[in-house]
Amino acid sequence: MPIDEPRPGPDRTEQLPFSTPEKARRYDTSRYLGATGLNWWSCDPTLQLTTQWLMEPPALEWARPRLERLGEIIGGPVSERAEETDRHPPRLERYDRWGHDVSRVVMPATFEDSKRDLLDNGFALPSVRDEAARAGVDLSVPSAAYSYMLDQAEIGMACALGTGGDMVHRLVERYAPDDVKERVLPKLASGEWLGDTAQSLTERTGGSDLAAIETTATPDGDAWRLNGFKWFVSNANGHAWVVLAKPEGAPDTSRGICNFLVLTERRDGTRNGIRIRRLKDKLGTKAVASAEVEFVDAEAFLLADPASAAGPDSAGDGRGLARMMDLTNGARLGIAMMGLGCARRALVESLLYASARDAFGKALRDQPLMQRKLAELIVEVEAAQALVFDGWTRRLRLTAPLAKLRASRLGITAASDAIEIHGGNGYCETWPVARLLRDAQVNPIWEGPDNILCLDVRRAIQRESAHVPLLDHIRRAASRGPEGDPTVGVVERAADDLEAAVAAWSRLDPVTGEARLFTLSQLMCDVLSAALLVEQAGFEARQAGTDRKAVVARLYARDHLGERGRLRGLDDERAEDLERFKDLWDGALVDGRN
Repeated sequence: MPIDEPRPGPDRTEQLPFSTPEKARRYDTSRYLGATGLNWWSCDPTLQLTTQWLMEPPALEWARPRLERLGEIIGGPVSERAEETDRHPPRLERYDRWGHDVSRVVMPATFEDSKRDLLDNGFALPSVRDEAARAGVDLSVPSAAYSYMLDQAEIGMACALGTGGDMVHRLVERYAPDDVKERVLPKLASGEWLGDTAQSLTERTGGSDLAAIETTATPDGDAWRLNGFKWFVSNANGHAWVVLAKPEGAPDTSRGICNFLVLTERRDGTRNGIRIRRLKDKLGTKAVASAEVEFVDAEAFLLADPASAAGPDSAGDGRGLARMMDLTNGARLGIAMMGLGCARRALVESLLYASARDAFGKALRDQPLMQRKLAELIVEVEAAQALVFDGWTRRLRLTAPLAKLRASRLGITAASDAIEIHGGNGYCETWPVARLLRDAQVNPIWEGPDNILCLDVRRAIQRESAHVPLLDHIRRAASRGPEGDPTVGVVERAADDLEAAVAAWSRLDPVTGEARLFTLSQLMCDVLSAALLVEQAGFEARQAGTDRKAVVARLYARDHLGERGRLRGLDDERAEDLERFKDLWDGALVDGRN
């Protein structure tokens, strides 16, 4: 007998003897809406509170409609296109029809469309900056809020738009020849080259060991010729790159490193000696074109003052690497925001899925163990949010490495939790959380992994006594907490413990001290995050008379400052994370679609 062809109409599983409307409701696709389609400003009360905490009311009134518009764009078309860009990433056209090496990176249309939407509505355009200046608005917080929303959609796009633009502008303005300034600065200032700059640092000799680079610069009039091979260049489709190289005759140490500007076209308009060997086949961040790049007699311009040469055999001033490191903290804060964005997106997708999915007779969000996990995610994301936004705006020396250390790792663990909450669906690329995990994994690598960050913490303490203003900042933040809240005292005692911990660590021998840097850095993250949550709680209490953020601070201090006790809280008859779960949820996400 011929096999019946599938007939159009209702799903055949609905006709099985054990099918019920209740079971069918579980796989009703219309219930699983996800984060895409929400306005990521309007749906996020924690972001709105954070901007209120850090901005004066008139400045926030100026910024709010722009953030509302960006939230709509990023949560809508930008988020939708991100999935398509991930499936169809940039490609390399190595040769033209005659076999000439053109090394052209072709970006997907989804990337270009999102880039245009973001540049047209963001805060980097000169017209917007001028308007903000006339209104007396500092753009650091609005820019942080914009980055936070964009990083939830696609950290690859954030990398592509944010790689080195301000750095290139400052270095060119100060050091480049006059004709190069006249050519480059207008394009940077007008926004024509926004998102078209890059850093070219890493070589095969070692990612973080920049002193071991081999790329060599040879004098050529008032310019230089660069020859060498860079192993990992992000934004390889850019027009202007800052490249690290050693001039011939310079010492083969970090003192010999200089910064050079390399443009895709030479002064005479011909194509420069930049050859892209291949694009990297990466785990994630598909939107940013990362490549292996060879420089073959590439025209370059020294970005240093020749009059300040470090020695008779050096063309540079001996500060090439240091100059790059001075700019690294800003990049680290950007990557910390990427980790935070991944964590926030993972949280939102988890909340939405747990609200839509039923199991064992009720929604996942109503299961006690799921409430515990979701409450934990809410608290961790909000603690990292306070830490990263504080770093963007208050710029203490230690907050950049600490924020990156904490938020980069949280992006990975939160994405992993989101996959677990989604179950088998989360492990499939047709759902959004698998890409989150793939993307988030790069954040601990970019601009220094955990160990490099810990070494920077040591450098900041030993050379700059940077722990002193950090401790002052922690104590000031705690003093602004809700009046009579016991968590204030917990944080103040933790600040004293941190001060004692730094002193004890300083007495260790160098080897043991280095091995314990990670523990010290984590303690700094914990105490600073708790203090900032307490400060936010005080702000909320004074502004709105509510105590939700105080609950968040209390739960965070319980888990990170040793407040659980020897029995890890098992003897505590009160479960505040469950008692206040609705308040935690409502303060994390507003979704009027369901």
